[in-house]
Amino acid sequence: MSAKGEGSASMRMFGSVARSLREARGVSTDELAAHVGYSKSLVVKIERGERMPPPAFVEKAGVLLGDGGGVLRSAACHLERAEFPSWFEEYAELERAVVSLYTYDTHVINGLLQTEEYARVVLGSYCPTLESEEVERRVRARLARQSLLTRAPAPQLAFVIEEWVLRRPVGGRAVHRSQLGRLLEAAALRHVTVQVMPLSHTAHAGFDGPMHLLETPDLRLLAYLEVQGRSVLVDGRNEVSKLHQRYAMIRSQALSVGDSARVIEQIAGEL
Repeated sequence: MSAKGEGSASMRMFGSVARSLREARGVSTDELAAHVGYSKSLVVKIERGERMPPPAFVEKAGVLLGDGGGVLRSAACHLERAEFPSWFEEYAELERAVVSLYTYDTHVINGLLQTEEYARVVLGSYCPTLESEEVERRVRARLARQSLLTRAPAPQLAFVIEEWVLRRPVGGRAVHRSQLGRLLEAAALRHVTVQVMPLSHTAHAGFDGPMHLLETPDLRLLAYLEVQGRSVLVDGRNEVSKLHQRYAMIRSQALSVGDSARVIEQIAGEL
């Protein structure tokens, strides 16, 4: 499915109310932007529910739009930021309750295994650039997801990671070393396996890219695919079956759990 705005339902509702009031008064977005002292692009994003309206926007817009009943202020009282981008929300909800989760990662270490510092560098590198407050909010949300690793009953978790991902010094040596240590800690958990796809393989079954395979409490098998701010949740039995076959081959071609741990330790020792 295509990417959508990243606001919460309450933000989208506020934006709809603001747009309705503006249109009812015959005020253009340019006129509203000039009155509230913000850019037209910000006004448009607020009306789309993609940006949280600053308090000054609520007050000044209410004056211009003749909001005598305080509709905007009332709507603002219920504003909540979305915990995750809208295209990720459905997956995040499913992830919280999985019985099993198998992942294959090709660009960065999976968010469930990232340290706070590593996550901050990854999210801080987002383009278009995110505001610092938004980066920190997303870091907190990402770390909160990691409760899955300590949840009871414990889900079965498997991670296959391309070796080049482990060799990229994201955030510099200190952050890199800490992140590799975090991987080894996770791999020591009885319900978690971490495997490395070595650079020495000239070919393997993962060339089509990363994937997440989920099993829900009602034993449904799903697949989640993501690229460039777009995602798709796959529930067709034939498609999911093919992805499970592919993942089984990827795991068989990756290094064993023991050899993978030794590679991670070796990379850490080279820092």
